[in-house]
Amino acid sequence: MLKAEQLSLSRQLDLVFKELEAELGNLSSGTVFIQIRNNVVGKFGIRHNPIAGRNGQLSDDDEGLNAGQLQAFRNMAIEALKFKKSWTHGEISYEFALRQGTIVVDATLESNYNMANLMIRYPRTSHTYGTYGEWKDLS
Repeated sequence: MLKAEQLSLSRQLDLVFKELEAELGNLSSGTVFIQIRNNVVGKFGIRHNPIAGRNGQLSDDDEGLNAGQLQAFRNMAIEALKFKKSWTHGEISYEFALRQGTIVVDATLESNYNMANLMIRYPRTSHTYGTYGEWKDLS
């Protein structure tokens, strides 16, 4: 059995979109989010508000993504990975909407870093700190 860390990030995204396919088929807008840790997809899902209110009435969207729009969305999501540079932890959000039958997608890539990891990589030395432990200007 393959583990997630053995799959490329693009292949993991492909699996995410397969899992979300039924839900996306009922939506005309929302945000797909994918949380990444060590280049492995962890939590993922969709943020949406499928109930629209007009003139005091609530109703569901009548139209969701069709197979062609879903495929285009998936392709754009995977293509956006080309903009991910050198970070291994973070979140990618894909805001999507149907506009006159065409899917429009905006991708936001967010990198996350952990200060504790930096402190291990750059240990405290006497030349980095002043007499009382404050940071010296290293510029």
